[in-house]
Amino acid sequence: MRKILYALAAAGLVMSAPTLAAPCKDAKGKFTKCPEKKPVAKPKVCKDAKGKFAKCGTPGAKPV
Repeated sequence: MRKILYALAAAGLVMSAPTLAAPCKDAKGKFTKCPEKKPVAKPKVCKDAKGKFAKCGTPGAKPV
């Protein structure tokens, strides 16, 4: 029973290794370096002079 479990675990590692190494491919199917991901921009939140949330375009509103 142990031998079967070890064999299945080894097969799973072997099959997943190429996908972990270089998951990006070009149009011809060759592995390439993946492009870097751009950071996600935070939505701007603004508050007025009283401390309440306001639209960022209104006069007196400052980004937090």
